[in-house]
Amino acid sequence: MVNSIMTISIRPLSAAERLDWLRLIRCENVGPITFFRLLDRFGTAARALEALPGLARSGGRSKPIKLCSRAAAEQELLAAQAIGARLLCACEPEYPALLREVDDAPPCLYVLGGVALLSRPCVAIVGTRNASAGAKQFSRKLAMDLGAHGFAVASGLARGIDTAAHEGSLNTGTIAVMAGGVNVVYPPENARLHAAIAAQGALISELPPHLEPQARHFPRRNRLISGLARAVVVAEASLRSGSLITARLAADQGRDVLAVPGSPLDGRSEGPNQLLRDGAILCRGIDDVLEQVANPRHRPLREPAGSDFTAGPASTPSPAALAAAREKVLSNLSVAPVTVDEIIRQCQLSASIVSFVLLELDLAGRLERLPGHRVSLLPEA
Repeated sequence: MVNSIMTISIRPLSAAERLDWLRLIRCENVGPITFFRLLDRFGTAARALEALPGLARSGGRSKPIKLCSRAAAEQELLAAQAIGARLLCACEPEYPALLREVDDAPPCLYVLGGVALLSRPCVAIVGTRNASAGAKQFSRKLAMDLGAHGFAVASGLARGIDTAAHEGSLNTGTIAVMAGGVNVVYPPENARLHAAIAAQGALISELPPHLEPQARHFPRRNRLISGLARAVVVAEASLRSGSLITARLAADQGRDVLAVPGSPLDGRSEGPNQLLRDGAILCRGIDDVLEQVANPRHRPLREPAGSDFTAGPASTPSPAALAAAREKVLSNLSVAPVTVDEIIRQCQLSASIVSFVLLELDLAGRLERLPGHRVSLLPEA
């Protein structure tokens, strides 16, 4: 199936449209993939907002879906304005181009600091919080070298490797991806670094200002780190480290994964060594990174959306066709993940009708969307 984000027109939004985008992504059961499915089908966020209650009911939801009110969205935007943050929407020219190519790219992204930095070519450096002195020195030096060659460096502002990467690239361009609001300092000891990045680099988050980071936010934060970058370098990481999640996401997104080798006697090197065994690219320094990102095979992962295209409302199948389609689609869904393409093949239905039924189930809170265009039914409560 074609990713819906590919069909959006790249253009600035009016203030009213931006508010509608924010309202839509803040509605219950609307995640990034569902957001762009709605936008593709209904043409505008405003029309999608009007359609949500009916879609959720058709998907089997018994109680009304919670919509984000205009007042709540306005209050969030005022909070962002008060801290100096700017809201970028995925269709706007300043939105990071590589991140836009990710299937579940955030429709709305807050930026605190230099928005222009997001247009620079970027490499991510990630690793363990409990890093060795040598690994931090290596990461800091690599970040400095990348900056000298015109690259921005992205990381997650965590202790250890992340901190070293930001310190090394602070003067040349660093992007900190936050697991809470852009103005929320985490960890607390990085308060001075956070302030320095706001002044000299960029802090970004898909979450509202003032929101404290929670454990469930970090894996989703990691997809933004890899999504911004042409390549991801993993310095030190245990086998259960979140940095390996970032590496896996990078591979899924079509980015290159580089790993810094380490002693087999040090548990902090198990992650990079495992990545190397599984086919990651060896990283001994700046030359290895430059050789990879300068590879001529690097090109936009998807063709850019045409600037003259404007999505319009898609036709809705007849009630009888939808009823029959719902029965077929539900019979092919379970708690075990299956690809959307497989559902289309098994049901012998058009992609449009299957997409519509899945959208209804999603908004009803009955469907889970997974990487690789897979879906599954959520267990009954």
